[in-house]
This record gives sequence, structure tokens and C-alpha cells, in this order.
Amino acid sequence: MLLIVSSCLPLPGCQNHVGRQVARLHFPTNSSSKSCPNSMTANSSGMAASGEAVSGWSCMQVAQWLQEEGFGEYVDLLCTQHRLDGLSLLALTEADLRGPPLGLTVLGDIKRLTIALRRLQRQNQSQLEELGLKLSSIPAGSSMHPVGGGWNFDEAAGRFNGGFCSGSVLRQRRGERCESNSGETLCHSRFNGRCRQHLAGRLDPEVWKTVLSSVYVFLVIGFTSFVMVLVHERVPDMRTYPPLPDIFLDSVPRIPWAFAMAEACGVILCYMFLLILLLHKHRSILFRRLCSLMGTVFLLRCCTMFVTSLSVPGQHLQCASKTYDDTFGKIQRALAIWSGFGMTLAGVQTCGDYMFSGHTVVITMLNFFVTEYTPRSWNLIHTISWVLNLFGIFFILAAHEHYSIDVFIAFYITTRLFLYYHTLANTRAYQQSRRARIWFPMFSFFECNVNGPVPNQYHWPFGKPAFMKTLIG
Repeated sequence: MLLIVSSCLPLPGCQNHVGRQVARLHFPTNSSSKSCPNSMTANSSGMAASGEAVSGWSCMQVAQWLQEEGFGEYVDLLCTQHRLDGLSLLALTEADLRGPPLGLTVLGDIKRLTIALRRLQRQNQSQLEELGLKLSSIPAGSSMHPVGGGWNFDEAAGRFNGGFCSGSVLRQRRGERCESNSGETLCHSRFNGRCRQHLAGRLDPEVWKTVLSSVYVFLVIGFTSFVMVLVHERVPDMRTYPPLPDIFLDSVPRIPWAFAMAEACGVILCYMFLLILLLHKHRSILFRRLCSLMGTVFLLRCCTMFVTSLSVPGQHLQCASKTYDDTFGKIQRALAIWSGFGMTLAGVQTCGDYMFSGHTVVITMLNFFVTEYTPRSWNLIHTISWVLNLFGIFFILAAHEHYSIDVFIAFYITTRLFLYYHTLANTRAYQQSRRARIWFPMFSFFECNVNGPVPNQYHWPFGKPAFMKTLIG
């Protein structure tokens, strides 16, 4: 007996697509007295008994499946508006339900519909394999938990199957895995064959690495001081090699006190950075990055000034070569330069270390760290930092202590190295690349467990004094 059960589809809009097919359905005569879901359950069982593949379902049959599972309110959205048939039903994922164009917002409905979809997909796994889709599987005994439903990468097809590629998929491609434990995500990242644990969203200070970076920069400064002693011995004679032509130095008269002002700008920037370092929540990472960058730049400076010895940039410089009788005398001179950080304010006078300017390196590096690790809304701090940086460079040139090319190369190398380092550090994919491990082994060692940009978070590092505890409680 043919029955037209129009009441089985409570949303009339869906009948625009499937109304004519409903008239052809054969239902048992005793089902007319039952409610609509029972009728559709019987019909769905009939379809299952007939062995009809889900991939061959029509829009009407998908609507009946939704009614049977208790999602009748989404029939109009899925069947009428988006014409969901059996083939597209098998390929549906949780990300499709959450994202556009569907955009479901009720979390309980999303999860229940996802579970029903996964159950249907498991029952029709052979059809999924024929379509080139595979359910994401988890090895037995593994502690890894799935983060939402999705498709695995089909190597044969050479593409990602499914509607989304979440962070968990990207972590799996990089050799990472994450597991959820008490509301926190525990990530296991593989780096150079070793598995390291860290909490996602947390930054491990790794103080021992910071100590290593401090030792590294102090050794480099000591080595630089010794190279400066050797370079001083090789400074060209001013009578034979006069100062080289320089547009800026030839145009701007020398200001005697300018170099002291340049060092004063560097001291102010140093105090600004130390204050930020004291109050920053991730001070260990900041100091480690400063030491590694500063040590690398000065190590490069050792090579450049040792390879090429330029003549003095001004007649005011007294750079007569001083010959030390033994190695012990050179070491003493290097220790004097090291203890004074090469500053004229500390009584240190050096010659021959012109390619490139170490003062410009320090001032520029401190400026970039101050502006990088403070919020963007701190415009006054950023303006003061940049003014000190630019005026410091101007005072170095106005004092005729360096050639213009020295300052330009120092500024360029320092800024590029800072930007390259932070670009690699803020991009997780670059950190795990083989090229980064080969060309930047120290970077890979220091930054392997830092996930993404370091947030600018501040807090008071000390506890409340005793009298404040008494007053405040």
C-alpha cells in the first residue's frame, strides 16, 4: 500500500527536493498509527536490510537518518539548503559542522552529531576506503587522544582527506604528539631524535641554558678583547696611511664630547633593558636570546676586524702601536679592555677595531630588545629607545671614532640577525627544519622548546616585604 507520509518531514522546505520521492516509499500498513520517527526507523531498517550503500543515499534518505538520530531540526539546513546526500554525509567532519557555511553553535548537538557520524562512517569503512578516505586511527596502547574528528593523510592519494587540518595534524607531521591531562595539553616534541615534554602554552625558562648563553657571551667578549690587542699591534702608521675619505666625516666637524654622549645613550638603554628584564615574566628567555645574539655578532666582529685593518679615521687619535714583550702582557691588556667593556668612560682606549662598530652593535641590539619585549601601546618607551639609538649612532660619527661604513654595516648586521633569529623562533615549522639545525645549531639548541612568540607578560619578581604583609595581609 502506498502512503504519502508528509508528517514525517516536519520542515516543509525539505520536501522541495525530496517530496516526489517520499510518495514512492513503501511503508507497512500498521505504521500509519505510529509517530513519524518510528516510521522512519522502520524505513531506515528496510534500507539497511536491502543492503543499499550509504554513499548512494539521496537527500531524502539523509533527512530520514537525521530524524532517526534525533537531529530533525537540522534537516532544513543540511538537506534543503546544502543538499547533503549520502556521499557528502560520509565525508562530513566536526570541523564542517563548526565552520562555515554550516556554523553550528550548540556544542552538545555538534558532539552528538559527530559521534553519530563517526558511528556511521565506521559501519561503512569499506565505502570510505573506496572513496580514498580513512578514519583517523590511534594505535592500540597509545596514550595519545584524538583532538576532534578528521581524516588522515592518504599517502596513496598524496593529499589530506577531510575538511580540516588542525594543529594536532600539523604536530603529527612534525613528529609531535599531544595528550590531554586535567585540562592541560601535554606535548611531546621530537628534536634531534630525543623526545622532550612540555606543556603547550607554557614557556619553560630553562635556566641552565641561560647560564650557558651567559658563559658563551663572556667568553666571546674575552676573545674579542684579546683580538683587539692583536689588532692594535697591526694598526697602520698614520704618516703612511692617512684617514680614508668619508663623506660624513669630511662634512661634519668633530665634536670632542660626542663619543662620551654615545656611550651615555648606550648606558641609558642598558638600564631600560635591565628594568624590563627584571619585570618580564619570561626574563630567562630574554636574557638567553640577548646573550646568544650579542655573542654571535661580536664573534663575527672579531673576524672582520682581524682580517681587514683600516687606517685611523681621524688625526686626533693617538694610535701608535704598542709592542708587548710577552703573551702575559697582552693578556693583561685584554683583561683591562674586558673589565671596562671597551668603553672610554671606563678609561679604555683602543685602535684598529673599526670594521665594524661595536658601540653601534650594543646600542642597536638593546633598542630592538626594548621595543620587541614591551607592549605596542608603550609608545613613549619605544620613542625614547629609538631616539637614543639614532642619537647614539650620530654621536659616534660626530666624534670621528668610526667610519660611516663601520656604523652602517654594524646597524645592518645587528638588525638583520635580530629579525632572522626572532622570525625563526616565532615560527615553529622553521625550528624543526633540518636547514635550521645545520646552519643555526646554537639557535636550534636554545629555542627547541620555545613554542611561538614570547608574550609580553610582567609581574613583580620579589615577595611582599614583611611590613607590607602585616599591613595588607
